[in-house]
Amino acid sequence: MGHEKTFTALTAALAGTSYVYGAGMTESGVTFDPAQLVIDDEWIGMIRYFLGGIPVSAETLAGADIAAVGPFGDFLSLPSTYAHMREQSQPRLMDRRVREEWAADGATDLYERARRRACEILENHEPPAIDEDVKEQMRAIVARADEEHGPGSVRGRRSGIRASGIRAKREHGVGETNTRS
Repeated sequence: MGHEKTFTALTAALAGTSYVYGAGMTESGVTFDPAQLVIDDEWIGMIRYFLGGIPVSAETLAGADIAAVGPFGDFLSLPSTYAHMREQSQPRLMDRRVREEWAADGATDLYERARRRACEILENHEPPAIDEDVKEQMRAIVARADEEHGPGSVRGRRSGIRASGIRAKREHGVGETNTRS
């Protein structure tokens, strides 16, 4: 779960891809880990932020403020610092607190924070409703796939496909609310 995935995703993103493969996967894709997915989501968000570029202007460079404050001065109290401080990436999992605060709060590592977030998402997420017209389009796609690749089709006989997984679930009464609602 190291930064190998981050560098792989960053390299692909810098090359112009719009898709990152392997989010949540470990062991070369053999294992899926919901906590790893949460971590990867954080890294991908930071990469997207990075790819957005850094705005460079007279205001963001703050040359006048730098000249006014001078070396060893206090930049944190300046209105320009306050105005732009949230423009930096804002990760939810990376803990940027000082060690004492982190330790007093349980000293959790990145994986533990990601695991807790994954559990929270799995317990509380409410997927948005799917419009009826979209459901009908999905049913039509499944019906076409069943016709083309089901047990009676030439492709189905050639490949040994008995029935699509969705049809098999329907026939056995599994997942009825998910596939037909």
